[in-house]
Amino acid sequence: MNRAARPSPSPDLVWVKSSFSSDAGGNCVEVAAHPQAIHIRDSKDPEGPALTVTPAAWSAFVTFAAAQQPAL
Repeated sequence: MNRAARPSPSPDLVWVKSSFSSDAGGNCVEVAAHPQAIHIRDSKDPEGPALTVTPAAWSAFVTFAAAQQPAL
């Protein structure tokens, strides 16, 4: 994760809501991919802060999170 000051994510990013989020509110996460960065935000607060990580860091997180899911 890069904690250096960065400009806000570009307004032309395409945000995608997590498939685990529901339309009933609650914990909703949106992600916008860019070649140099992955942006993550709370869908209930789209004008709020966004976390920006490298594609490698996002890949490591997704791999870790997938391994934590119980088998269906």
